[in-house]
Amino acid sequence: MASFRPKYITFDCYGTLTHFQMAEAARDLYGSRLDEPRMQEFIKNFAAYRLDEIMGDWKPYADVVHNALERSCKRNGVAFSADDARMVYERVPTWGPHADVPAGLAKVAKEIPLVILSNAMNAQIMSNVEKLGAPFHAVYTAEQAQAYKPRFQAFEYMFDRLGCGPEDILHCSSSFRYDLMSAHDLGIKNKVWVNRGHEPANPYYGYVEIADISGLAGVVGL
Repeated sequence: MASFRPKYITFDCYGTLTHFQMAEAARDLYGSRLDEPRMQEFIKNFAAYRLDEIMGDWKPYADVVHNALERSCKRNGVAFSADDARMVYERVPTWGPHADVPAGLAKVAKEIPLVILSNAMNAQIMSNVEKLGAPFHAVYTAEQAQAYKPRFQAFEYMFDRLGCGPEDILHCSSSFRYDLMSAHDLGIKNKVWVNRGHEPANPYYGYVEIADISGLAGVVGL
């Protein structure tokens, strides 16, 4: 892949570029009520329910967070509050990038247009993008596509807007379940997995692994 120069490098945002802090938010809310093993279980459940919530028809991300948190509370015997869910949702635009991101993006941004495809709301995402420290050619959201990743509709919306196909892009993500599995199935042959420790490696899906965004320039021969 080192010789491949894509028309666009497309990115997942939350988790890959932006430091995703849902687990920290859950700890702030319930850490005083749950011991560590139960807290770990809650965090795992909360992540699983968020994925389950986005697999059907699109709904606002505030509803995704609300429903996933309520289901996690029920499963773990913790009292649920709608105010808690609102607090978690309102934290999202305050999150900044992983430390390696601004310099890593700067190495490639002058040579290849950068694009974000994010499971985001229009009103929140630009606050996160502004903190990344690099110019983006386009930022596409689940709200615009009316579908969340890993649904194909989200990726197809991006292709349509960019006027390109799977063969034209390099897709970069820290998640197999949200991004790289769907990218594989859609025929995106050029993929980068940023190993943030979220998920185990899965070589079946065909990718170049990098530890952080500082390794991206080398993937495209810069």
